Amino acid sequence: MSITLPAGATLRPLELAARADAGPSPAVRAYAAVRNEMLVETTGRDDDCLTASELLSTLSSTPDRDRRHWAIELDGDTVGRCALDIVLDDGGETAFVTVALLRRAWGRGIGPAAYAQVETVARDAGVRKLLNWSEHHEAEASLPRLDSPTGFGSAPLDRTARFLQRAGFRLEQVARGSALVWDEGTADRLAALRDDAAAHAGDYRVVQWTIPTPDEHIDGYAWMKSRMSTDAPDGELGMPEETWDADRVRRQDSRIAQRGWSMLVTAAQHVTTGELCAFNELAIGEDPTAGSHQWDTLVLSTHRGHRLGMLVKTAGLLAWRARHPLSPRVTTYNAEENRPMLSINEAVGFTPIAYEGAWRKDLT
Repeated sequence: MSITLPAGATLRPLELAARADAGPSPAVRAYAAVRNEMLVETTGRDDDCLTASELLSTLSSTPDRDRRHWAIELDGDTVGRCALDIVLDDGGETAFVTVALLRRAWGRGIGPAAYAQVETVARDAGVRKLLNWSEHHEAEASLPRLDSPTGFGSAPLDRTARFLQRAGFRLEQVARGSALVWDEGTADRLAALRDDAAAHAGDYRVVQWTIPTPDEHIDGYAWMKSRMSTDAPDGELGMPEETWDADRVRRQDSRIAQRGWSMLVTAAQHVTTGELCAFNELAIGEDPTAGSHQWDTLVLSTHRGHRLGMLVKTAGLLAWRARHPLSPRVTTYNAEENRPMLSINEAVGFTPIAYEGAWRKDLT
């Protein structure tokens, strides 16, 4: 695939400083600024915006991911970004791809040309499958819809969906973004749900820690993290199985800390065996008044049926509120077909705020 960028447009590789303690360069600051502007333009929210310093630690490659980034420039002005995140767990055959432009740069052929160049890089690197996650919004009620092949959810055929279809992607799954907004009754509701879940989980106890992960829990946590890639619903996306060990957990913790973020892990531990069986993650940046993020939540398949999902979510949220009382809300994402987890979220008080399409393209 070869499409030439229009006159005045450039796809410039984002160069990172070799020193780990180096601050963000002017190029990284421009990249972060345009990323944040696009997020607000696209979603109307700033939940996922990051300062240049916060973003910096997420840009570099690791033993598990080969990360490449480009700034899209138009007449010297940064107007977009591209990212290619190659997963090394399957030998580099799967990659996550992002191509995003500010609205003022739309309609000039920049997006298709930039995507074509990134796809060429992916092919040359040995990637055989590209995955993309994009929010979709119903700007017009009359837009036709694409049904998820999972049978759960749909996405409007908006500008983003049309772009991805033209590039050869197909919709594989729809995920729901949800938010829990704290109010006067939230804590009491969570406490009641936690106590009810605990009554059904007599063989388990709750354990919690903030990063860095304690040595006594690191192996069990690593095993549960590896199961996120195999047990969470992913339709036909074909997510590769991830290999987690203590070193990978330490790398994750270090990168989160380098961002200046805090993370609390709440886990359910089997009393008799000491096995960690379920977990929930909550995180926040340095701004105590910013929104919080609920990341991974999982109950191991061999321990389901004891309300452990409800237990770790409610216990985690209650402890989180005590630590971060000024954070007004918590956001999270779940596959639309993941009814057990969505039911827990709904009972807790999460309500939908967005829908995200998961797209796949096979490179033949």
